Amino acid sequence: MEAKRARIAIDAMGGDYAPDEIVAGALKAKESFDVDILLVGDADAVETSLKKYTHRTDIEIVPAEGFVDMHEEPLSALKRKPKASINVAMDLVKQQRADAVVSAGHSGASMAAALLRLGRLRGIDRPAIGAVLPSMTPNRPVLILDVGANVDCRPKFLEQFAWMGTIYSQYALGIEKPRVGLLNIGEEPSKGNELAVRTYQLLQENSRIHFIGNAEGRDVLSGQFDVIVCDGFVGNVLIKFAEAVGESMLQVCQTELEADAASRIDRNLLAPSIKRIRQKIDYVEHGGGLLLGVAGVCIIGHGSSHAPIIANAVRLAKDAIENRVIEHLQESHSQTLEESAASGQ
Repeated sequence: MEAKRARIAIDAMGGDYAPDEIVAGALKAKESFDVDILLVGDADAVETSLKKYTHRTDIEIVPAEGFVDMHEEPLSALKRKPKASINVAMDLVKQQRADAVVSAGHSGASMAAALLRLGRLRGIDRPAIGAVLPSMTPNRPVLILDVGANVDCRPKFLEQFAWMGTIYSQYALGIEKPRVGLLNIGEEPSKGNELAVRTYQLLQENSRIHFIGNAEGRDVLSGQFDVIVCDGFVGNVLIKFAEAVGESMLQVCQTELEADAASRIDRNLLAPSIKRIRQKIDYVEHGGGLLLGVAGVCIIGHGSSHAPIIANAVRLAKDAIENRVIEHLQESHSQTLEESAASGQ
């Protein structure tokens, strides 16, 4: 029996370069990843963008009315605009007309719409955004969460992030027994603030999580950890700092090569390698972040996303769908409840 193709709803009005770059990314994704695409947004604007491409394939347009601007307060905007593109896209998943949502629009609105329309998974108090970065160990990426959904966290939230990260790493990244670390200022269990100390205890006592201890900043990309847990404030600073450091290193290399006239040929030869390095160090190039903890697959891209990044976001969504990440999270929670009931807890 032929497997059903993933159906991805894309917020065509979300992002700095919508709808043109979003449409271009959707076309690229459909051609590359064998998925069905639903473009959600102003039908006339989307159709105009589609007409620019002679190779356009069968893509469904789902009409919407307006979108949430980057400067608007998410909740009030979503309530004022029930037919905004992000609301309509989430409704498609809720109605099972789509399997996932991809949006490069207002991240706060995307998270709020997912919570309002899809709801949280059982056992999850706060969803988290997970970002996958390459580590120093080849083919062994590290998942960092939260990178922006929750600036203030309780210990149990971080414990839930660790559990969700474990499931995602197992089924989407193929890591059999993910090693979980708690981002902290030292290795010792007593290090850090009250949140870190209490979270350490919870993670150590949780049999569902392979917790191997605190991870300092220098350990994040070392390959020692498969999942790094932190609150969204720290995670967002971390991920943006990592991007900036990587970009700065590339600029230094380019500047030094340009300063030496004799190296210009070498610089041209190195250009493809530099481009590949940039793509590896920038998590946005990998498609953005997966919103874990809501009852549906949601990919949140950066507002400045161009077509290749939108296409990668679709690939990320497809991977989560085909690897049944949401179902595995639900099954794991049900199993935990059964085990707790059996033990009389």
